[in-house]
Amino acid sequence: MTSVLDRARDFLLRNGRLLERRLFEHHFEGASAEPVVRSLAAYQGRDGGFGSALEPDKRDPHSQPVDVQIAFEILDEVDAFDPLMAGRACDWLASIATPEGGLPFALPSVNASPHAVWWKVEGEQPPADINPTAAIVGLLRKHGIDHPWVGRGEAFCWSVVETSETEQFHDLMPMIAFLEHTTDRSRAQAALGVLAQRIPGLVELDADAVGYVKKPLDWAPTPASFCHRLFSTEVLGHHLAALEARQADDGGWPISWETVGPGPQLEYRGVMTVAALKTLKAYGAL
Repeated sequence: MTSVLDRARDFLLRNGRLLERRLFEHHFEGASAEPVVRSLAAYQGRDGGFGSALEPDKRDPHSQPVDVQIAFEILDEVDAFDPLMAGRACDWLASIATPEGGLPFALPSVNASPHAVWWKVEGEQPPADINPTAAIVGLLRKHGIDHPWVGRGEAFCWSVVETSETEQFHDLMPMIAFLEHTTDRSRAQAALGVLAQRIPGLVELDADAVGYVKKPLDWAPTPASFCHRLFSTEVLGHHLAALEARQADDGGWPISWETVGPGPQLEYRGVMTVAALKTLKAYGAL
């Protein structure tokens, strides 16, 4: 019988972007991080930011804050957080930060290209958002990147984290990334304790639930994840089996939302396929 990895590899070779193919080679075939970084560099613009639909649900060729977050997450996962690449991105982030020091969720240029409805930007000066500011600041702190903007971004994050009662996954996960690496550890541990009490009530525990829901492995994609402590071994094992079972006949993993076209759908399925494989590997399920 063809293995989970073999089927996924075939899907990525047929349908995936070069970036996801390089990530697969790195995580599962022993390739170095260098080809991943070279592929990622194609998404970094002259302004230093990242764009060109690195996040496939918006086709904007210009730099966007969330694309910087994704780029930093990829550099982190392959242990190749390049200071020069990150420094150029920080220069761009500083140029688009609001007076409070935070970053908008998206910039107005996104409106001029096909995009999912949640990417639409109202107005010419969108406000700062904890998503993706917190995740970006957290990764920069983790890797010791010293840039004048980082302190401003950190101050903005604290102003939100300690007052927000959000129950949104895409706010809470960046907050956790920030709190895991921000410099004030005692303050961060107190805030993480508050989030640890809030999150269990937000998790979809039904492994067969459909739609845009967030299940235990979304919150804890690896045993090293902060939220891993919130779930029992039995719950995680059940969801790992369900995750493996969701591999489609073509070898890829499905997505649970409507994309802007068939090309972006395949691109995002490639992203989700690599993510699913990484989670299965992290838990020893491959």
